[in-house]
Amino acid sequence: MATHYIGLDVHCEFTEMAVVSSSGKLVQRHRCKTDIPHLLMALELVRGPRRLTFEEGPMAGWLHRNLASHVDKLVVCNPRRNHLIAKDSDKDDPIDAEKLAQLFRGGYLKEVHQSDNQARAFFKQHVALYHDHVRQRVREANVIMAQFRRHGVFVRESAFLDSTDRPALRERLPKGSMLWDDLELLFEGYDLAWRHQLTMLDRLEKLARKEEPVRRFGEVPGFGWIRAATFYAYVDTPWRFKSKSALWRYLGIGLEREHSGNGRTIVRVSQGSNRVLRGIMIGAAKTVIRTAKPSDPFSQQCKHRMEDGLSARNARRNVARSLAATLWGMWKNGNAYRPDWVARGARKDERLVSSK
Repeated sequence: MATHYIGLDVHCEFTEMAVVSSSGKLVQRHRCKTDIPHLLMALELVRGPRRLTFEEGPMAGWLHRNLASHVDKLVVCNPRRNHLIAKDSDKDDPIDAEKLAQLFRGGYLKEVHQSDNQARAFFKQHVALYHDHVRQRVREANVIMAQFRRHGVFVRESAFLDSTDRPALRERLPKGSMLWDDLELLFEGYDLAWRHQLTMLDRLEKLARKEEPVRRFGEVPGFGWIRAATFYAYVDTPWRFKSKSALWRYLGIGLEREHSGNGRTIVRVSQGSNRVLRGIMIGAAKTVIRTAKPSDPFSQQCKHRMEDGLSARNARRNVARSLAATLWGMWKNGNAYRPDWVARGARKDERLVSSK
């Protein structure tokens, strides 16, 4: 029986569907409302086996949970990869749906992991909202600091975090201007963003305490509730990665290689990574290095590698990789954090490097 490849171009009000046969011939087109009953009715018009694909986006998780059981295979694909491969010739919604189906048939799609657990999906959404509120608070603070800089007053966020410190800042600004009235409005926005962040933080910590892996992650140096919950929510499952190298690339701390012809080989940090995860891993490494406890194997790793001539930046990235490998191993094996295991693994790595 011939396999049919179905591509969906999803919008809020409608969805374009294109169906191609295993030989690449376009056999059906449909447009339907973007809701589960109408999408299922459209899928039922296609004879099986059915393979379905659509691009990662805000509605991808919802569609994946509701449509996966009605097709033989479902792939949520990476839109960045599709943009580079398929953006040629004409472009509109029906054409985009057909191109997705053709790319799926050819095996060119890069799959994006989706969680089947709705509770886990809600947890990840809350973690993402917390990070959005942090960024909003930082944006509000940057606008305020920029207003002060325009008048030669250089302050940090800590100078106006407490409202009782703000009258002293007013004395440093030009007199008789509307500047302070504008700043008062900016302070209102900043205070609101700060309150929202604290509310989201309190809710996130309560949710994180209920997750057993997160409690174990919190024992690792550099990881509090926020970093541990973020790693848990965004990685979702340790089994999605075949190796530590694949995990490191997803976290933005792995390496990728470029080489062409007789040119030199370029090795650089992977570019297509998750920025939130990269931020927490580098932040955890900085915390570990800054505290530098003698009993901490990660800070000792950094110290030894810098003594061997490695730059501070590369040593920090190596610490981040070691932290990620430790979390990954704890998650897969269900073990508690054991500093002696980390130290033993680090000594083994150093012997392997020195023997090469």
